[in-house]
Amino acid sequence: MLSLILHLSLILCAFCDLAEYKSKRDKLIEDEYRLTLGGNINLTEKEIIVNNCLMQYKFHEVDYGFNNPKYFNFSHHYFSYREKIGQSKVYRIIKDMPKGAALHVHDMGILGPDYLMNITYMNNLYVCLDKNVNLKFSNKTPQIPCEGQWQLISKIRETCGNVTKFDAELRKHFSLVVDNPDVVYPSITESWSTFMNYFITVAPMLTYRPIWEQYFYDVLYKFRENNIMYLEVRSILPKLYELDGTEYDPLITAKAYRKAVTRFTKDYPDFFGAKLIYAPSRQVDKVTVEEYIKLAKRLKEDVPDIFAGFDLVGQEDLGNPLIEFLPQLTAAKGDLNFFFHAGETDWYGTSTDENLFDAILLGAKRLGHAYALPKHPLLMKEVLKNDIGIEVNVISNTVLSLVRDVRNHPLNIFLAHGLPVVLSSDDPGAWEADPISEDFYVAFVGVASRSSDLRMLKALALNSLKYSALGGQNKNDANKKFITRWNDFVEKFNCASY
Repeated sequence: MLSLILHLSLILCAFCDLAEYKSKRDKLIEDEYRLTLGGNINLTEKEIIVNNCLMQYKFHEVDYGFNNPKYFNFSHHYFSYREKIGQSKVYRIIKDMPKGAALHVHDMGILGPDYLMNITYMNNLYVCLDKNVNLKFSNKTPQIPCEGQWQLISKIRETCGNVTKFDAELRKHFSLVVDNPDVVYPSITESWSTFMNYFITVAPMLTYRPIWEQYFYDVLYKFRENNIMYLEVRSILPKLYELDGTEYDPLITAKAYRKAVTRFTKDYPDFFGAKLIYAPSRQVDKVTVEEYIKLAKRLKEDVPDIFAGFDLVGQEDLGNPLIEFLPQLTAAKGDLNFFFHAGETDWYGTSTDENLFDAILLGAKRLGHAYALPKHPLLMKEVLKNDIGIEVNVISNTVLSLVRDVRNHPLNIFLAHGLPVVLSSDDPGAWEADPISEDFYVAFVGVASRSSDLRMLKALALNSLKYSALGGQNKNDANKKFITRWNDFVEKFNCASY
């Protein structure tokens, strides 16, 4: 009997030890989750209903991928699954969800090839076909040097014999999408080369002043359709032109933005507006950067209502690092808000990687991409201490050859540490993505933890307004509008409709 009692005691102790272990394990998991972005948000009863539906669909997608890894879309190139995204119930919910603001997009890369093709059917558009496609609006034959012959594109369509084939070939110049991306884009060199050629092709067509103004109006419309209420757009401020060849000062380009924003917010009063970040090329010398800064200060003086700040853009690995312009940038930091691209690289310890140090020391309000940030533990602490927003663009990073399998994207580290992340979409039109909902979807299902839920999505939306360039009462008003929209979304949510 004594041995039986001892045996039962050992069993009970084992159960006690196991229960204690499980309790500690559960607490550890819960404590770690609370450190993640959104982990401390408490959901209302109605938000819990939305979350239960959302997570049911998310678990289905993630668990299927876990059990069938070769069919997990996000382990492949974005181009291989982009057309399947619309079938996802998680994506549909995210598209309908208020997402706050988009803070990292570049003006001429937002609307896709179908929109651009429609422009090619407008009057007075000339084309010259040589090794590139050259497009220009004009009331007479352009005198721009070209190895081919300038012709009205309308005349070419009249005489080419097969308009469908002509348009299909032309459309290829308005998109990076290909059927075999791993072959066409084996490295960052090929993807960025095609990306830069995209802008070289579309810029002369889009900078015709009437097109530019309508284009940006339509950009705002597309973001509003994706439940974005506010936008910050980066622009090199190209010179706009008229049919007779008249070119305007870049300040006129900024005023064209303001004109489009004013018209749009009048037509759609529920949209909160847009601001401009002047973002010229980093592949220049110090004298040119001084001229950039002078223009930025003019913008701040002449269009203060839409001017947000300053950045330098282009492929970081090829452009000059921020430290090259340290005297100029240090002198300007008291006058301008900085939103620097920094650390958009796979390299470690290079000048590109070290742009993160300079961006932070120069007082940047947000960091563009910051892809290399996890390699720098002290800088991650600085980001938290100084509350610097991190602008993450997941799909862009895949298309431009930083990461293939998004499960390896550093965003998961940012989210796990509760860093101040804002999601955006960079140049979605260039790779035929929607304005921003697809980026949220890929980040939510493909990058974030399986257990990351509506709390994380809500935190991302709130962050987008918190780290925006809106100031004072405007930011408070934007937050109030967002909460109203969020509550309306939750109130009307119907899981069965997805």
